[in-house]
Amino acid sequence: MGEITLAYLKAVPEVQVYVKCADRNMEIIGYTEHGFRHADIVAERARYLLRELDYEERACEVAAIAAYLHDIGNVANRVNHAATSVLLAHNLLQRLGMPPEELVEVLAGVGNHEEEFSEPFGPVAAAVTIADKSDVNRSRVRNPDQCGFDPHDRINWAAVSSDLVVDRHKRIIALQLDIDTAIGSIMEYFELFLVRMVASRRAAEYLGCRFSLVINGTSLL
Repeated sequence: MGEITLAYLKAVPEVQVYVKCADRNMEIIGYTEHGFRHADIVAERARYLLRELDYEERACEVAAIAAYLHDIGNVANRVNHAATSVLLAHNLLQRLGMPPEELVEVLAGVGNHEEEFSEPFGPVAAAVTIADKSDVNRSRVRNPDQCGFDPHDRINWAAVSSDLVVDRHKRIIALQLDIDTAIGSIMEYFELFLVRMVASRRAAEYLGCRFSLVINGTSLL
């Protein structure tokens, strides 16, 4: 076959099972949605980031592939799931014939998306990190009982919308959030997600950009 595309990969039955069952496992332990919706959004945002920064189209596609596969390791374990995702992605993409030069970029993106250990090992890894951390939205919350929300549920539920916007001329990557402060405060967002914002800032700097956090129209970073 020719070059592997995200569209082709999404149709592979094995990939569909990985994403579906990884999300099922997250539901069992009460985590926010990590399924097809999240994979699609992160993939499209990773592609968009590199495209807006004038990377070659193939690099943009490789970033989208890495982003789509970044959480599949949840089929086996939550702790260190990024490492498991690397193993599954390697076996899958090698079998599908992805060239080693592209495969290593995918593995860097998949293996570095967890904010505690994230390193911007190239543009693909940087794009996946930023795209993953940008997906804060109430549609990810599974718990229908707001009285039973944990802090992550509450902040995700408070996030009415989230957008990732690139200003290629000013070299700014902005995460724009609308947060209902009657549900969750901006301070709570920082308490929960500061490490994610630091990882996003480092990734943006690798891409030659400044990371900006805009909440309810006010620039905070």
